[in-house]
Amino acid sequence: MGVGDLLIICFSHLRWDFVFQRPQHLMTRLAASSQVVFWEEPMQIAGLEKPRLSLRPCPASGVTVACPELPEGLDQQGMDAALRVLLAGVEANREGKLLLWYYTPMMLSFSQHLQADCIVYDCMDELANFKFAPSDLLAREAQLLRTADLVFTGGYSLYEAKRDRHPSVHAFPSSVEREHFVVARETMEEPPEQRSLQRPRFGFYGVVDERMDLELLAHLADARPEWSILIVGPVVKIDPADLPARPNLHYLGGKSYVELPAHLAGWDVALMPFAINEATRFISPTKTPEYLSAGKPVVSTPIADVVRHYGGLQGVSIAEGADAFVAACDEALALARGDGKWLEEADALLLQTNWDDTVTRMRGLIDTVLMAGQALHPIVSPTIWPPAAPKYDVMVVGAGFAGSVMAERLASIGKTVLVVDRRPHIAGNAYDRLDDAGLLIHQYGPHIFHTNSTEIFEYLSQFTEWRAYEHRVLAKVDGLLVPIPINRTTINILYGLDLRSEAEAEAFLASRAEPVPLIETSEDVVIAAVGRELYDKFFRDYTRKQWGLDPSQLDRTVTSRVPTRTNTDDRYFNDRFQAMPAEGYTKMFERMLDHPNIDLLLGTDYAQVRSAYLHTQLVFTGPIDEYFGYRFGKLPYRSLRFEHETIDTPWFQPVAVVNYPDLETPYTRITEYKHLTGQENDRTSITREYPQAEGDAYYPIPREENQALFKRYEALARSEENVTFVGRLATYRYYNMDQIVGQALASFRRTFLHAERAPADRAIASSSQKEGTTSGNVASVA
Repeated sequence: MGVGDLLIICFSHLRWDFVFQRPQHLMTRLAASSQVVFWEEPMQIAGLEKPRLSLRPCPASGVTVACPELPEGLDQQGMDAALRVLLAGVEANREGKLLLWYYTPMMLSFSQHLQADCIVYDCMDELANFKFAPSDLLAREAQLLRTADLVFTGGYSLYEAKRDRHPSVHAFPSSVEREHFVVARETMEEPPEQRSLQRPRFGFYGVVDERMDLELLAHLADARPEWSILIVGPVVKIDPADLPARPNLHYLGGKSYVELPAHLAGWDVALMPFAINEATRFISPTKTPEYLSAGKPVVSTPIADVVRHYGGLQGVSIAEGADAFVAACDEALALARGDGKWLEEADALLLQTNWDDTVTRMRGLIDTVLMAGQALHPIVSPTIWPPAAPKYDVMVVGAGFAGSVMAERLASIGKTVLVVDRRPHIAGNAYDRLDDAGLLIHQYGPHIFHTNSTEIFEYLSQFTEWRAYEHRVLAKVDGLLVPIPINRTTINILYGLDLRSEAEAEAFLASRAEPVPLIETSEDVVIAAVGRELYDKFFRDYTRKQWGLDPSQLDRTVTSRVPTRTNTDDRYFNDRFQAMPAEGYTKMFERMLDHPNIDLLLGTDYAQVRSAYLHTQLVFTGPIDEYFGYRFGKLPYRSLRFEHETIDTPWFQPVAVVNYPDLETPYTRITEYKHLTGQENDRTSITREYPQAEGDAYYPIPREENQALFKRYEALARSEENVTFVGRLATYRYYNMDQIVGQALASFRRTFLHAERAPADRAIASSSQKEGTTSGNVASVA
């Protein structure tokens, strides 16, 4: 989505030029790809005759700051009416979709009428606990929680407080623009107001309000009169006369974000003397990683999220009580005067958190809502940044079948696991969701589960109940809907025959089959079995659409696994177990990943965080050529585009999937999901599939030269230490879902249990190979 395609209106209780913190960091980055209007609280101006809107472009950020200016004396109703008119002027100019981003629920009163494509509540603080909070704030927040598609929280403690109040809550603790602050480690010219103050210097920057422990500040100044204690920031909601006054306590006022590194450069130790009260119960101070980036040891009171994410660092001291705080400052000063080795540990953690990555993950969640038209399924483990664990035993790349099975099995033997996926959701291509009619649809095309393996079926049954379902597919040929794979019924309908036995059907097909001396291609397979006429009707053009190649150019495996039957069995599969997860695939994956040893990092490219999240071993389920930087060139894949539609009719077609083998129809098949799910609804949902060359990698293209290229990458993979390659993309082979589960279970046993491959593993692999189907062939389903 390009600039201008999405209008973001950010409703904030903080002014843009007040303190540069979370809203400014996020909106500046979002403005790189979207139009962002930062809507401030209104100002009442004496003598103003009618409301007006001050729009101030901010060139440095790309954000437009909107400040409503209202006449004095308006009551709340009058203010809301005026603000609605001013807001309409902004919203009317948009060309694309609308995203409403709330930092305060109080602005719902004049904006709730807007028809937004996505609503985000970025709950950076528990505002109801702050001094002078509006009496109806909690009621407005409850309303916003009912309205929002996504809820982000400014800290993990706040996530824990909100996660049961909305189905899609995601923790995004404070991040850092490390390169902005790391310059403070070098010699910088100090600000004039600080230059003359004696050393050592202990500093704090931020808003000075009811969250500051003023008695602690006075105690520290009294206990160490030889220290200079610097307080940088605006004073709000408290009387400046109430601030403790000491000769060594210096209040320098508010400073810009640009000025902060120069102040930090002249400090020895950074302070966070927060009071422990309701206002600080859920805070996740942005300044913690900023202080560390500047190379300053930190002394803090026991703020929950500081303890959680930074308390284990040598450079961060947590002190409860005035005397303990002074003692911690003594120790921090000694650390600051030491060899600086403590910074190595701090820097390793800092590499794991930056605002760019936070915005990428947020935008991934938002784009999924915009694409789906509704919020995501709730995700069991929140997106954690910084991580909950200082180091993981295993990083698993990919949250689809291969990655999730590996993660669950590893967690079951006590391994700590971080699952990373560039998509903003779990379940990979099997991800399903409710559409606007409340019908469960498969976002990436239909996935039909079938297997002959009792072990695989019983393994997955730990995480789902099943709905019995036998898949049937029809193909539209010569204006008729006929069963596929071809069976006796298909032949009778197409040719107006009345074949009544398998022998008669077999004789008919034999009369049309053409001898092929050497079967090498997909075309050879079909012509040798059923002849050219049926090949032309069912296979040739469908394969051309699906693969972008003629069947004569494809390996024989593409069509060889599509059976031709002489009986009237119209089921697509013959497997022993055929069923659908009763609550959908995403719910099954949620349960699979709901383990205390598993953390999720979604909407993130693993390559960006591999070195930051410390781990001993890696399980890689992505494209093997991508892992090696496309060293030998890209492996060819076919992709798909999906067109979802909800229709005001109870049913659209007689079976779940209808194939369209003709070239005149641009899509290959239509899926109707109510057949799969058994849901009852007056409306129905369908998906059309359009194969294409570009996009997400779905199907490896089965040609000899492609396999030769893969073998070169496979040789590299064998030499990688502590890396396990599992799944379709990592092994460049199309697998059905059960085959992927079987491969993952076998790989887990072989690699992580350090045992000989068990007979059960061989049985899994054997049954998987025998009963698989190729999704790219005439009736792609899995």
